[in-house]
Amino acid sequence: MKILITTEWYTPTVNGVITSIINLKEILTDMGHEVRILTLSEKSNSHIDEEQGLYSMPSYGVGKIYPGARVALTMDDDVLSHIVDWNPDVVHTQCEFSTFRIARRISQTLMIPIVHTYHTVYEDYTHYFSPNKKWGKKAVALFSKRVLNHSDAVIVPTKKVESLLKGYKVNQPVHVIPTGLDLEKFNKPVEQKEITALRRSLSIPDDCSVLVSVGRIAKEKNLEEIISYLKELDDPKLRLLVVGDGPYRETLEAFIDEIDARAFVVFAGMVDPNEIATYYQAGDLFVSASTSETQGLSYIEALASGVFALCRKDDCLIDVIEDGENGFQYTQFSEFKSSLYTLLTQDDFDHSKKLAAQNKIEETYSIEAFGKSVELVYLEAIRTHTHQHVFSL
Repeated sequence: MKILITTEWYTPTVNGVITSIINLKEILTDMGHEVRILTLSEKSNSHIDEEQGLYSMPSYGVGKIYPGARVALTMDDDVLSHIVDWNPDVVHTQCEFSTFRIARRISQTLMIPIVHTYHTVYEDYTHYFSPNKKWGKKAVALFSKRVLNHSDAVIVPTKKVESLLKGYKVNQPVHVIPTGLDLEKFNKPVEQKEITALRRSLSIPDDCSVLVSVGRIAKEKNLEEIISYLKELDDPKLRLLVVGDGPYRETLEAFIDEIDARAFVVFAGMVDPNEIATYYQAGDLFVSASTSETQGLSYIEALASGVFALCRKDDCLIDVIEDGENGFQYTQFSEFKSSLYTLLTQDDFDHSKKLAAQNKIEETYSIEAFGKSVELVYLEAIRTHTHQHVFSL
């Protein structure tokens, strides 16, 4: 099968959507499919790299709408002609904006189906583009329904997103498929001397318990909550290790200084993706206060690394974080506090539970299971699209 994946962002940018695309391309290629990527570029000219299977079209930054957002005002005819000559069997769109519009053009020209993955709960991002949250949510619902009803099938990573789209009255078939990850690099134990060296390089005392947060630093990640809780606990043997960077870091650091919590927070900044497992395992716990995740790949990576999780309760964590088994979910400070010290001090959370948590994650979120499930959606979309086209003649 020839598969064209379209996306607003691609490497070297790092985020959950791109991780999902890279893993999908890798496993589909391993399964014998030919996969190419169409994305947007910051450069003023288009680019075709047949060896890498990569097309890019020029775009403009529109960061005032959302940090890092880009828009293509025109479609490059040379790129489109090259794709049409290649003649893909299906287009798999990963974003709802410019590249979706381009994908529709290709789909209509070749009379092939569009499968779309809905990655982002835009309701949680209305502060970027709407002064009124209620109006923003209505706009998101209308926009999402309009876009998704132009696709032949929709893939979502969790039941949380499936329920959301049902509320938007999306009519297309919706398939819940957890994003697959290459878990091998996470489930290999890192030597203690390497972890100790990393902590010391970050000026974290040896006797401190480390709560690790991994991901883009943005307002919707709600890191202020974790930091406020640490300040309230005022425990000199606790540190929050923030791994990643983003548009909100300056504001977050100002907040830390405002509440005098600098002693509890360590910023690692952006790190090499090949070293991320070491940073997870340098933590005694993984923490998150975000409720904006569609799936939260960092939760899965942490559990695969053998690190228990303490996270704000959210529907995306159903069947992911099980209280008392691989961590806890909390809704308020008192629950955070009791769960934190339970995880740090009780022998119940031992090596056998870590192994059980790792095994369950591997069974559910393996890249192989991801590829096979997505392949079935493609085949059904092609069959249905062809059937509809034949009977519309």
